[in-house]
Amino acid sequence: MDDTESEPRPAIPPIGATKTIATQDGRNLTYLEVGDPHGPLVIHNHGGPSSRFEARLFANSASKNRLRLICVDRPGIGQSSPQKTRTYSGWADDLVTIADALGYHEFGVTGWSEGGPWALAAAAYIDPLRLRHVSSIAGGSYGTFGDNWAADYLSQADALGGFLALHFEPGFRLMYATLGITAKHFRGAFDKQLRKAVNDYDRQILLQPGFKTAFYEACAECFAQGSDGLVRDSELLYRSWAFNVTTIERRVHMWQGMDDRLVPASINKTMADRMPGAAWHPVEGAGHFVAVGSGDELFGIAAEELGA
Repeated sequence: MDDTESEPRPAIPPIGATKTIATQDGRNLTYLEVGDPHGPLVIHNHGGPSSRFEARLFANSASKNRLRLICVDRPGIGQSSPQKTRTYSGWADDLVTIADALGYHEFGVTGWSEGGPWALAAAAYIDPLRLRHVSSIAGGSYGTFGDNWAADYLSQADALGGFLALHFEPGFRLMYATLGITAKHFRGAFDKQLRKAVNDYDRQILLQPGFKTAFYEACAECFAQGSDGLVRDSELLYRSWAFNVTTIERRVHMWQGMDDRLVPASINKTMADRMPGAAWHPVEGAGHFVAVGSGDELFGIAAEELGA
């Protein structure tokens, strides 16, 4: 993780063209694509606050493993159309719509941070004959076993967010509106807050050439339509999930930095222990940016299961 290594890391690519897929109910889903355009398809679920631009952080790992990786703005985030009623099953349907539109019968999904639960929902709702790979990476699994069940494991700020999501929505909205203003207009303050919250492993990744700029661009784009999209997205994470992970028997890869200061490992380990199909991948010393630090390995497994 030392940015003084003798071999320079490949540059993060510039922001490419945003593409759009229409849903049957008339919404638009916008996405960014990286990697091999002819490779097996992996649909990545971005974190929060984040957006389709997150795909750029994994471009080199996707290319190395000959995968076609796309990251889709969830409803109301980035440039995707808002959706009045958000559900986990509805998003699983959207993922199938995306695969169909791109001409793929078989595909995989990954999800990082707040994107992790949406990847798990895919595992719960999509036919395993179509969905050939699932990875949840440091997932925000806060409602797995009931409303805000993981509060005791979380930082005071995140636990408060869960309380507000369940009991005082105006306060929850204010929290995310403030976050959006900071991400879009006060990047220095946003960077300072993040660096204070994470461990040295994560700080070293932030030092990689081009990474910090790309990461903060992905965060800022989350709020292109305001904060409502992220509010609706995050509320579902804290509320008791509509699907039961203890019935998921298909293989689901669970990646976790064991020194994650944002999503403590105990949250996802508790869930993995109760999910029959879980394949637990602990990374000692890694923080929340394990998705990037172990990107070659985790996308390598995706490529193997998708036959790349």
